[in-house]
Amino acid sequence: MSEVIGKKIEETLNGQMIREFYSSYLYLSMSAYFETRNLKGFSHWLRVQAQEEWGHGMKFFNYLIQRGGVPKLLQIDTPPNDWKSLRSVFDDAYQHEQQVTKHIAKLVNQARSEGDHATEAFLQWFVTEQVEEEMSTSEIAQKMKLAGDAWGAIFVIDGELGRRASK
Repeated sequence: MSEVIGKKIEETLNGQMIREFYSSYLYLSMSAYFETRNLKGFSHWLRVQAQEEWGHGMKFFNYLIQRGGVPKLLQIDTPPNDWKSLRSVFDDAYQHEQQVTKHIAKLVNQARSEGDHATEAFLQWFVTEQVEEEMSTSEIAQKMKLAGDAWGAIFVIDGELGRRASK
């Protein structure tokens, strides 16, 4: 075990761990929304995303243990389970990823201000990952905006998203 992590950063890392697990719940809920509309490609993409987000939460879980901290598995909020439109799902996903990016940036700043170089280095993976997360959700949101109510275009996007492979 390496040096013991500071209590303040341990608390905020625990908070981010729960946010990552919430992200997994959110994407799984979005997947169910599309599944019930028989849009299997959208549902698949979001299930893969849910698994990825769960993995992000586990990175925080494992890091806390490695640093002598204690992962605290607090209650995860219930995500929404209905949206006003197909497009609004990905608008919400993009906005959600923007919020996650802000939280990661705050964590990096906190680690830097506390002189916790190990945590700052750990968080750099998430900084890079968030660029990809924002880009992918933004691209889908933009495609949905362009598709509008054109079901042919929606089915093309559905087919494209159904080909997403797990990392």
